[in-house]
Amino acid sequence: MSLGAFALVASEFMPVSLLTPIAANLHISEGQAGQAISVSGAFAVLTSLFISSLTKGINRKTLLLSLIGMMIISGTVVSLAPTYIIFMLGRAMIGVVIGGFWSMSAATAMRLVEDHHVPRALAILNGGNALATVIAAPAAAFLAV
Repeated sequence: MSLGAFALVASEFMPVSLLTPIAANLHISEGQAGQAISVSGAFAVLTSLFISSLTKGINRKTLLLSLIGMMIISGTVVSLAPTYIIFMLGRAMIGVVIGGFWSMSAATAMRLVEDHHVPRALAILNGGNALATVIAAPAAAFLAV
């Protein structure tokens, strides 16, 4: 789950360092490219509000694995997007994954371990988040050069 958190946060933050190249490749303004950050955030919020009620009967492990699969699809769509609309659809998809994963991950981690190990489980889960926050944007800027 920590690796999933790392990959999600990295996917969310990498475009921040790549707005100029994204804009150039898609022949759009840098402001339009910046909307990729906003659209993923908006879809994350909407998903986080409704995912619990929409997925009541679904096994949480299956749901989290499905979200990770959707993250892979989203990354592929974003990286191969020929148009701005396709790019934004891919970013919206990652927003759905972010909202869903974060809404379910802490509760799932808490169910996987005994009560006295919950703080450690949450620390490990959020360790992926912290690492990606520090590494993702600079790595993207370095790779784009």
